[in-house]
Amino acid sequence: MALFEKGSRVYCVGIKGTGVSALAELLHAAGMRLSGSDTADVFYTDAVLRSLGIPYHESFAPEHIPADADVVIHSAAYAPETNCEMAEVVRRGLQVMKYTDALGAWSARFESAGIAGVHGKTTTTALAGALVRAAGLPAQVLAGSAVSSFGGRSTLNNGDKYFIAETCEYRRHFLSFRPKHIVITAVESDHQDYFPTYESIRDAFVEYALLLPEGGHLVYCADDQGAREVVELVKKEQRGIRFVPYGFSAEGKYRVSRYRVEAEKAYFDVEACAGSFTLSVPGKHNALNAAAALALIETLTETPANALSSGVLADGETLRRIKEGLDGFHGSKRRAEILGERDGVLFMDDYAHHPTAIAATIAGLKEFFPRRRLVVSFMSHTYTRTAALLDEFAASFEKADVVILHKIYASAREQYSGGVNGETLFEKTRALKKDGVFYVHEHEEAAPFVRSLLKPGDLFVTMGAGDNWTLGEHLFNAGREETLITENR
Repeated sequence: MALFEKGSRVYCVGIKGTGVSALAELLHAAGMRLSGSDTADVFYTDAVLRSLGIPYHESFAPEHIPADADVVIHSAAYAPETNCEMAEVVRRGLQVMKYTDALGAWSARFESAGIAGVHGKTTTTALAGALVRAAGLPAQVLAGSAVSSFGGRSTLNNGDKYFIAETCEYRRHFLSFRPKHIVITAVESDHQDYFPTYESIRDAFVEYALLLPEGGHLVYCADDQGAREVVELVKKEQRGIRFVPYGFSAEGKYRVSRYRVEAEKAYFDVEACAGSFTLSVPGKHNALNAAAALALIETLTETPANALSSGVLADGETLRRIKEGLDGFHGSKRRAEILGERDGVLFMDDYAHHPTAIAATIAGLKEFFPRRRLVVSFMSHTYTRTAALLDEFAASFEKADVVILHKIYASAREQYSGGVNGETLFEKTRALKKDGVFYVHEHEEAAPFVRSLLKPGDLFVTMGAGDNWTLGEHLFNAGREETLITENR
């Protein structure tokens, strides 16, 4: 049976993963028979898979794999050397695809757009989905996190002409994608375990952009130096790619201006559109993400004969719905995600784990909530990233009022033998910030200390790609019969 043909049997190893479960959802909707396996840990994807009636095992065993499986899709976390099901797949000689390769094969069926960047890609993809829904475009969207406007899922299935997906630079995974349009939000040094230099990660983005066909669009943030460098290198290849800049410094129809914040709302203008847009998520970086989504949606729908005013933004009624869609956008999971308020303390969780994203997120929060003291719990992710960007990490907390640092959240994918650890980052940060910087090695043990710090009116944010988000959930949910703050300070 041909790959991804209706009725084909697809088995997914690691089916609860955000990407694999999202792709499984799209394949299921297209009439394929899905099943899979994963660990017994509970994720938000459990509810999604069960609501769709997709069966899965919460353990790994060779006998789980259907005898009539046409293709096995697996998360990059599982390999034949370490997983018995993957070893069985090899033994049987079944067709097998890594998730990113399967995503690429799926993208080849549509007019596809890949959204990439060291940071901003998840929110930009989610915003693009909100605009797809508002404009009624026949598109599928796949984001790297659960999105509130997708009904708490990572996918939106609104038709079958376009496919918009978040695509990841790590290990050049995005090179499996088959784009006719690409959005690049930001390019800078990251994933140092794989990209040892800035030039190595920049060149990976160049390689990705050069997958575009003649006449394809490269939408890029003109405010980002790395994205501009990628564009200049791509232009040298003279491939007939069309370049679409957006941002505060951009020239043309996607220039952003008049950004301001009033009453926990961000307002901004875009050159191509009459009137202002509003966002309920904080930070100038999210205005840029919204502009990227607007540029992509307009680019998808404009006619080649008149690219100035022929897309969805040219239609007054559609533009009105798009503005409503942006105003009603409330982000995605772990992106400025508000847990709620308790005893006057607002609890939030955010995935920012790169110094640029941390600084931008903190600045946006201070702007959105100027009367709240900002208390940040941060857990750095990977030793290699922390070591390579140590000074940048230390400086990124400048605008926070209180910072609580923890041990580094290690990754099995890296080999590190240097001397940088969580306490190293603490000492660097304290040297710059002097006051309001603390260190609690294990975040699981930090709750009593955090409670002693919190005051009514605070904003407490767990931040990073580690698992310290559980600290915020614990403080917000535990001991509801007791007050969070036990004394006046």
